[in-house]
Amino acid sequence: ALAPRCGWVLPGLEQRLAVPAAVSPATARPYAAAAAKAAKKDAKRGRQEKAKEAAKEKPLPRRRPLMSKPVDDVYLTWLYRRPSYGLEQAVGMLKRFQELDFTHPKQFVYINVFLDMALQKKKKVDPFSSGVALPHRFTDEVNKVLVFTENEQEAEVAREHGAAIVGGVELIKWILEDEIQADFYVAVPAIIPKLIPLRNKLKKKYPSTRRNSLGSDIPRMVQFFRECHEYSVEDESVIKTRIARLDMPTEHIIANLKTIIQDICTFKPSNFDPIVQRLVIRSSTSEGLLLNLDGILPQVEKAEEKEEEDATDEDQQKPVQESVST
Repeated sequence: ALAPRCGWVLPGLEQRLAVPAAVSPATARPYAAAAAKAAKKDAKRGRQEKAKEAAKEKPLPRRRPLMSKPVDDVYLTWLYRRPSYGLEQAVGMLKRFQELDFTHPKQFVYINVFLDMALQKKKKVDPFSSGVALPHRFTDEVNKVLVFTENEQEAEVAREHGAAIVGGVELIKWILEDEIQADFYVAVPAIIPKLIPLRNKLKKKYPSTRRNSLGSDIPRMVQFFRECHEYSVEDESVIKTRIARLDMPTEHIIANLKTIIQDICTFKPSNFDPIVQRLVIRSSTSEGLLLNLDGILPQVEKAEEKEEEDATDEDQQKPVQESVST
């Protein structure tokens, strides 16, 4: 008779179940690769840590202090401090460079102004643009001015004084679609509430009292913006702009430069460090000359000191006057 099915055991089955199954080479290969990769990463990390420790232990090379003034005509520039020049001296050097290099005598003169935009508590001055009326014009170029007004008499006055475009709210659509563009936008106070759709489009050129482009004196605004010189901050802290032509008299070049610098200084309160940190002047074909800022920046501190001295003098004079009156 056959034994019950549940009790059947095939020959050798017990031995197979007792012996653990061997791992095939194909199954073991991924585990070996992962282990080798981890070991390689550990070795690389160890080398990097040793390199960092060696760099820390190695003393930093001592930089030689820069010398002030070269002795010879030929020298290595990186071994000496960059010389700075007075404004009149630098303009004279630019004129001399033009004669020696036989370049165009009417080339433009440029300045690069490096700014300190920092304020208190990690705040800073926002990049800005501005227009300034130079005392001595150096180009015949005239800016294109658009005037917003709905008054027919004001529109006629704007046209007579040289406005390129004059109109009311009907211009908004054409400006938004870039069909009409201008260098400057001027408006009278009565129409400004209707120009709000242009705020994001015009951005810094949107009419405002801060830029002197919003007011009732249309002739003055149109004349100013037709002839004004515009500049703006680039790369968050640098202004690069032309200021004159090299063939102009030296005093005219200096007057234009000082006018622009004084306008730049109005964008930062005087109780902070001066906004102008470095100033370089050059012509179209010359090298840049670093300027000495003495006599160029507005003398705010000296004015404050003078007021304090006047106040102390008044305090000292009061007791004397009282004693005389008694």
